Amino acid sequence: MMTSEHPPSRPTVRPSDRPTEGRLMGVDWGERRIGLALSDETQTLAQPLTTLTRRAGKRFPMRQLVALLDTNAVVGVVVGLPLDEAAAEGPAAAAARTLADDIARRTGRPVELWDERLSTARVLRAVRDMGASTRGRKADVDAWAATLVLQHYLDAKRGTAA
Repeated sequence: MMTSEHPPSRPTVRPSDRPTEGRLMGVDWGERRIGLALSDETQTLAQPLTTLTRRAGKRFPMRQLVALLDTNAVVGVVVGLPLDEAAAEGPAAAAARTLADDIARRTGRPVELWDERLSTARVLRAVRDMGASTRGRKADVDAWAATLVLQHYLDAKRGTAA
């Protein structure tokens, strides 16, 4: 659901390089957990995949991510860009940009950054609205946040964003 107050972030790939068919992976970057989602082959529907955990003081689990990209025949990656409410970039956005650059360099796949403002908060609110608890389910929340970011991207690219 893209709105005019949440425009897409500047892309790291040219529009002509964006794959129009095949699976895309959505990445919700976090200091401790990285939520992952996959689209279907037609790039219509996103679904949660998994969450990678980054241990304190350790590097990003790039090998695991690359393995998941290969296993799932992913043709492109959408990395959520965590902007604040004023659309300003802070340290988390800089880290997401670095991650996007690293993924592109390591895999040769096109990578695009996409505004993920408040995606995790939206997922948490939805879980609570359903009467469920997030206790012990932080990894699920991160994968669902990646799904939300990827679905917004897919909808906007098809022109069906609400």
